[in-house]
Amino acid sequence: MSIPKFPRKAEGLGAPLPGDTPFVRKPKLGTGKGRKREIPEGLWTKCPGCSTMLYDKELDEQLKVCRHCGHHFPITARERINALVETCSFEEMDAGMTSVDALQFTGVSPYPEKLAAYQKSTGLKDAVLTGIGRLGPVRVALGVMDFGFLGGSMGAVVGEKLTRLIEAATERGLLLVIISTSGGARMYEGMFSLMQMAKTSAALAYHARERLPYISVLTHPTTAGVMASYATLGDLILAEPRAMIGFAGPRVIKDTTQAELPPGFQTAEFLQERGLIDAIVPRRQLKERLIQYAGFLLAGRTRLRAAR
Repeated sequence: MSIPKFPRKAEGLGAPLPGDTPFVRKPKLGTGKGRKREIPEGLWTKCPGCSTMLYDKELDEQLKVCRHCGHHFPITARERINALVETCSFEEMDAGMTSVDALQFTGVSPYPEKLAAYQKSTGLKDAVLTGIGRLGPVRVALGVMDFGFLGGSMGAVVGEKLTRLIEAATERGLLLVIISTSGGARMYEGMFSLMQMAKTSAALAYHARERLPYISVLTHPTTAGVMASYATLGDLILAEPRAMIGFAGPRVIKDTTQAELPPGFQTAEFLQERGLIDAIVPRRQLKERLIQYAGFLLAGRTRLRAAR
């Protein structure tokens, strides 16, 4: 019995049988969708609040606040200082102070290597900038934290720089303004980090004894040891809209208490309703409001001096 032979298939298509019309491949029809346009990096930023694409140059002009929904993007310490103080009036203090690896901490990477990496990426020596500047007509002692440096964690350098700033404000009779953003104490420094809570709080007690005003500004996020020390000791406590403020994170609190947290828990608005925060001030209004508050607080000090 003979086995019938079938014609071999041509490459990619079946070969036509005798007498049949050759099969013609139809061209693919377009889907109607145009080619996906690639957006160059560094030109546009998508707002996480309203999903609007924002032109980076305009976003910088708006102090990194979305003009559509008011979302506040992260901002560096130097950008905050430039937005607040008068041009060329800021005199930085303790600019060369850097952290040391007192505990010889080792982990995924050594502490000195982490410090070097963040110093290179941020251009800062540590997570805070301090100095004396002019806010409108008022000279102020200004400290600004930067979350981009190890999550704004408070180590020995952050605590020492802020303490020296507070002491300088006390000696010179200046208004003190500290803008906080932090994930808390710096674990790489152990107890040396936790000691900064007491040290900065003690310096503020001496500042208050001289009847000198202190304005604390809380930004997203301000948590843990910073929130539990100098950040909430101000004569006036301000916050940016929708900033997360608290000692422990919501997940930790929920797991500990085994209870459902109320809506908006640990937001600036939630804490203002309960009296912890005096006012919520959008970033673009902060300079004007600080000048108003400074005039009011310093006028009270002038009247107190006259009464004495």
